[in-house]
This record gives sequence, C-alpha cells and structure tokens, in this order.
Amino acid sequence: MKRIVLSAVALSMLAATSLQGQAAPLNAPSAPQSTYSQVDWQKPGKHVDVKKRVVVKKKVVRKSHWRHGQKYSSWKRHRPIRDYRHYGLHRPGRGQEWIRVGNDYLLVSVVSGIIFGAIAAH
Repeated sequence: MKRIVLSAVALSMLAATSLQGQAAPLNAPSAPQSTYSQVDWQKPGKHVDVKKRVVVKKKVVRKSHWRHGQKYSSWKRHRPIRDYRHYGLHRPGRGQEWIRVGNDYLLVSVVSGIIFGAIAAH
C-alpha cells in the first residue's frame, strides 16, 4: 500500500513538471523584460519620497556669570588676547582688550576694568 501511494505521488510530480514544460511552444518569442522600477508601478497618490536625514549639530551655550557694566578688578592679572580672530572674537574697540578668564572671554576696558562683553569659550 505504501509503495502504491509513493509511486502515485511520484507519477503526479513527473506529470506536473512535464506539463509545465509544454505550456509555451518552443518557437514562441519570449516576452520583453520590463524596465520599470517598483516606484513606476505605484499609483500617483501613493508615491513615497525618500528624504535624506539631515543631522543638525546643536550649539551648547553656557551662561557665564559675567554681566555687561560689571567691574572686574583683577583683570590686569590676565594676559590680553592679541589674535582675537583666531578665537572667533571681534576686534576690540579703542581702550578695550580681550582677556581669558577660566573658560570665558571678557572684553574689558583698559582703564577701568569694566566688562563690555562676555563670551563662553568653545
């Protein structure tokens, strides 16, 4: 009984493969290959755009405890910054100079030590 079932299954498989091979005549031209991509087949309303991911770096700005108009009495202990453009600072005005105090740049008056500007260092 087992042999009969196995032979029937094998015969049906052979018959199915031989019928598939004869489905198309040998001299029939093959269908041209499609050059359309999957996006072209989609409906116009269902088109999905692939957008580039843009990474925007955040600039961290820390508040300093220095205020405009505040007097800094020990400003003479710090060396003035002569190459202010190298640090991204603007040109100091007449009678002013940039100094670095800790992690901050201060624009101070040469005569009185009054702070005209403060920028946190990067």
